[in-house]
Amino acid sequence: MAVITRVPEVTFKTRVRDESVPGPNPYRWQDLTSQEIFGGKRVVVFSLPGAFTPTCSSNHLPRYEELYEEFKALGVDQIICVSVNDAFVMFQWGKQIGAKNVFLLPDGNGEFTRKMGMLVDKSNLGFGMRSWRYSMFVNDGNIEKVFVEADYGDNCPVDPFEVSDADTMLAYLKGSTPTGVSAPRLAFVG
Repeated sequence: MAVITRVPEVTFKTRVRDESVPGPNPYRWQDLTSQEIFGGKRVVVFSLPGAFTPTCSSNHLPRYEELYEEFKALGVDQIICVSVNDAFVMFQWGKQIGAKNVFLLPDGNGEFTRKMGMLVDKSNLGFGMRSWRYSMFVNDGNIEKVFVEADYGDNCPVDPFEVSDADTMLAYLKGSTPTGVSAPRLAFVG
């Protein structure tokens, strides 16, 4: 796993609500570049294996949602969840979870994840290529801190979730000692 100091420059394929689009699906495609997302901003990013999966849906995303105001109070401009899923899946997942504060950023082709050095094979689970679970604090495109889950690698038989959680990142930003991963926030049915 390579260590990088700046977020990679990629173009994300996102969908945004646009009332000028006729019909029952008022959304349009919008490309967003890494510069547009990270330039001049203090951003917390967490990346996970997939939308609608147990840990991601019961704890990882919901806890970042729950602590959103605390992150904002520490000067964080945005919290972003990256997953190697398409924009449609990310939208429906956010809708089901009730995500209102965390920006769900689809990395459908896995380009950002690959350039971050975090793309792993999860074929043992039937997932194909997905993101390893990690979080990072980014200041104006510069990666200041990364928390990478243990046992990084292809076809890992477990899904570690001990350091990329919201509580660990919040403790880092406060300069305090992390207290560990909180209990799941939502029940997962899948």
